[in-house]
Amino acid sequence: MASMRQFLHVTAFFVFHLVPYTLCGNLRCLYRPILEKEYEFQPIVTECPRGEVCYKAEGRYGNYSALSASGCMPRRVCGLQHDLSYQGVVYTMSYSCCDRPYCNACVGLFANTLVITVTLVTVAGMVGR
Repeated sequence: MASMRQFLHVTAFFVFHLVPYTLCGNLRCLYRPILEKEYEFQPIVTECPRGEVCYKAEGRYGNYSALSASGCMPRRVCGLQHDLSYQGVVYTMSYSCCDRPYCNACVGLFANTLVITVTLVTVAGMVGR
């Protein structure tokens, strides 16, 4: 009985939190400004303008991956590279895009959210007994 209740809670979470984003016209992504990779920054949920997709960017200096960013951008810019001067150093920025809600989240962020969700569902199931 408890496993069925947990399944229903998890299903309800995904239906009420993820399905509306896929049905609405605007995509939701995580925004992170261009920063050095070692700096911590809590991503911010952002709603993309129509016609834009989520992206992740990486800034390289030679073989060294030094910068990262994420957010929304026009699809036509996806996959391109350009030079960017950041704090006096020129980096080569490359962009990868995706078109699903929060698809530019790092795997760890999604895994942490899933662990928290499962924990809350388990606690709710135990309290409901």
